Amino acid sequence: MALKPPTRPDPMKDDPLAAAFQYEAAAEIAVSLGIAGKKVEATLAALKATDKGDPAREERLKAAAKAVHAYFIQREIIGLRRHQLIIREMGIPGEVLARLGVS
Repeated sequence: MALKPPTRPDPMKDDPLAAAFQYEAAAEIAVSLGIAGKKVEATLAALKATDKGDPAREERLKAAAKAVHAYFIQREIIGLRRHQLIIREMGIPGEVLARLGVS
């Protein structure tokens, strides 16, 4: 006799409305995360284009830190808790991460 681990019922099999809702929710999550990611890219590009001595740099640094913070929160809400790959892929500078308290 073979033993099988217990399984949870799949609401998507039994209820087409639940499946439709889950599909829509996943689409909303993807769109929201994409928008937040684009905002991070835009604020980082603006920061990179600013010289160190430029008075606007501080404001752009704040904007980049705020965008990265919001992006990290959205990732954590959906269960993506490791940010190292994103930090490397997006080229998030240490001065932005320092504003978030990341070491």
